[in-house]
Amino acid sequence: MLAWDGRTLGDWVQAIDGADLVLNLAGRSVDCRYTRSNLDQMMRSRVDSTRIVGQAIAQATQPPPLWLQMSTATIYAHRFDAPNDEQTGVIGGAEPDAPEYWGFSIEIAKAWELEQERADTPDTRKVALRAAMVMSPDRGGIFHVLSRMTRLGLGGPIAGGRQYVSWIHEQDFVRAVDFLIDHKDITGPVNLAAPNPLPQRDFMVALRRAWRTPIGLPAAAWMAEIGAFFLRTDTELLLKSRRVVPGRLLAEGFTFDHPQWPEAAANLVESLSAR
Repeated sequence: MLAWDGRTLGDWVQAIDGADLVLNLAGRSVDCRYTRSNLDQMMRSRVDSTRIVGQAIAQATQPPPLWLQMSTATIYAHRFDAPNDEQTGVIGGAEPDAPEYWGFSIEIAKAWELEQERADTPDTRKVALRAAMVMSPDRGGIFHVLSRMTRLGLGGPIAGGRQYVSWIHEQDFVRAVDFLIDHKDITGPVNLAAPNPLPQRDFMVALRRAWRTPIGLPAAAWMAEIGAFFLRTDTELLLKSRRVVPGRLLAEGFTFDHPQWPEAAANLVESLSAR
């Protein structure tokens, strides 16, 4: 185990020299209030750590053949009209009803990917993982939080529930990473999301059915703001329409074990209940 600060070179670079691959997941959690301080930490923790990983690879005697860099599906616009894949998706921008400050999350994502792109690592294949919400039965994760709300009867539509939810089952996330390792011709951004995003109201209906919870009280946007304040998080995570599909994975022949949310939700509920 080698510690690092995510900002400077140190003894940890020894682990990169001669490694088979580098997977950088560093970045401050987005599950927080979007204050100026927190947004700055989100930006710096992602950009700085990516820059320093690039420097470590660049100076390696035996650079790793692959650098998998975490990114985010939040890079795409808040939209309802069409899904976003890597080729035709809209980067940045927002619908007229979206708060202006949501644009900062997109700028973070763009800066994050740009730092990897411009790293001087000619002998290392670079892939940016534009991940949707990873659903796992681990306690404290997003699925655990949504399940707790659902079981309390709070799993209804939020602000009408039109906004799309993009997600990926943890098993498919790991399988997709393995797929990208094996397919050496794939470079650049890749969407890690299940192929069937769905509106939040339908997403929660399926989760309620999986938990056999008949009631899901709806919440207006202002109610979500109050709840987010007390939970020390931000409503962008609930209200932004993330309609993201895995265009490149599907084109390369990747198949999902959990492509549909109702089945995935049932599988995750079973796993969580068994713990």
